[in-house]
Amino acid sequence: MSDLKEIEEAQHHVVSPKIYAIIAIALLVLTATTAGVSYLELGEFNAVVALAIAVFKAMLVVLFFMHVKYSTKLTKFTVVAAIFMLMGLISMTMADYMSRAWGRW
Repeated sequence: MSDLKEIEEAQHHVVSPKIYAIIAIALLVLTATTAGVSYLELGEFNAVVALAIAVFKAMLVVLFFMHVKYSTKLTKFTVVAAIFMLMGLISMTMADYMSRAWGRW
């Protein structure tokens, strides 16, 4: 019975424009932060910081603009499964790349 209630709440949830404005401003601030961090000399951590900010921005977009935060458990599970699939594909690609370039660097 709770699943039916959850589905009904997900279908009827209305996000206020104030939330959209806050998220949009947060995305703009994070974009400016990414640009500002690119001028800092962090050595090997430049890419790490840039990717961390990018992941946080992507999380905000998926949760709020794609309404996953207010969706059913099945939708949330699908998003998590897609993230794990992407991580698996990237790791297999990197494993192949590292094995082919092993003797050349």
